[in-house]
Amino acid sequence: MRTSPGGAAPDGRTASALRFLAELIAWIATPWALAPHSVPLAVASVVVLIGLPTVFSTPGDKARTVVAVPGIVTIALVLLQLAAAVAASWAAWPAPVAIVVTALCLGVVVLEQPRWRWLLGAPTRPEAR
Repeated sequence: MRTSPGGAAPDGRTASALRFLAELIAWIATPWALAPHSVPLAVASVVVLIGLPTVFSTPGDKARTVVAVPGIVTIALVLLQLAAAVAASWAAWPAPVAIVVTALCLGVVVLEQPRWRWLLGAPTRPEAR
């Protein structure tokens, strides 16, 4: 597990890689599942799933913080991504693929625990330098 100077979030490489894979799946599966019903909704899902975590982050969790939020918000955004990946994979893809995606997302939840504990105690404002 790596930690940056200044009390940055603990983020193991495996946890980080699996979280990114789950996010990528959410970005692909959600519009795929929604497009047959509503193209604007499919586009909006991508904007939400990529845009919100890009704009809102907990100081110390990413290199740059655009809008600082408490750690619970960052955790909620990760859970939103995971829920979208699971639900959309079951709606859009064959069951064996959805089972693998579900297992991946459960693994992410387990591996994210150290980071989430850190996020719950993280400052909501960047420290002055």
